[in-house]
Amino acid sequence: MKIAIIYHSETGNTRKMAELVRQGCMAVPGVEARCMSIDDVDSAFVVDARAVLFGSPTYEGSCSWQMKKYLDSGPQGLAGKLAGVFVSQNWPGGGGASFAEMTIIAGLLVLGMFVYSGGITVGSPYLHFGAVSRKAPHEDLYRDRCLKLGENVARKALELFGDEGAAR
Repeated sequence: MKIAIIYHSETGNTRKMAELVRQGCMAVPGVEARCMSIDDVDSAFVVDARAVLFGSPTYEGSCSWQMKKYLDSGPQGLAGKLAGVFVSQNWPGGGGASFAEMTIIAGLLVLGMFVYSGGITVGSPYLHFGAVSRKAPHEDLYRDRCLKLGENVARKALELFGDEGAAR
């Protein structure tokens, strides 16, 4: 089953998160996950994927304008797929990460995607809307959240789509 991870990163922090999310996905047997910058999206892979995760830095209390522009462009082939989100932020407080996650989630729902994180139901580390890291995910908790998000979404995609996803 294919899983695409689309991210925007200026400083490399969100890219590092994407790589960890990919590792989490790949820990689930039968999953092929690929990271791609928002500037170089492999549309054919995204269309074949059963799940797509989206990552962005937090800018001024929201996601980056590049991520918002991508979602607003109405990319084809996302409806009916499972989705997840992750964001990086420079400051530990203020709630900007939650707003950034919710901005992306709103865009994904409008595009007909099913958004999933696992929340607090599948064990620690707990994820609310998605994975959040302060700067690059160097600390164990931030790394573990990224890995957990990838694993959670991959397992849920297999649960929902099973062999159907493997044939794509």
